[in-house]
Amino acid sequence: MLAQTHNSYELAAQEDRCSPRTKLTIPAQLRASGGRAFQTVVHDLSISGFSCAAISRMREGQLCWITLPGLESLQAEVVWWDNSIVGCAFTELLSPIVHDNILQRYSPNTVYRSTL
Repeated sequence: MLAQTHNSYELAAQEDRCSPRTKLTIPAQLRASGGRAFQTVVHDLSISGFSCAAISRMREGQLCWITLPGLESLQAEVVWWDNSIVGCAFTELLSPIVHDNILQRYSPNTVYRSTL
């Protein structure tokens, strides 16, 4: 039954996301369980997960940690890997406040102004 529940979660996460994913570009670090951290770019983000670049193959169910600028490492589980892009589900949902702050900082529509 547990395997069936896990597969149902994966299907639901891909087909009927519990929260909208926002396309953006965020520099980050990703570390797979048992591996070294490497620089990556997050391509989309929601309170439940993210996708990012991962040159090395990552396997479904593998634990990993993503470190976004200004935040501690967040644990996630690999849901899929395709052509150097990995999709992960956070172990614990990202706080909506933290999520909104990240979107505000990295939204493609955000205009950055110099203070000079």
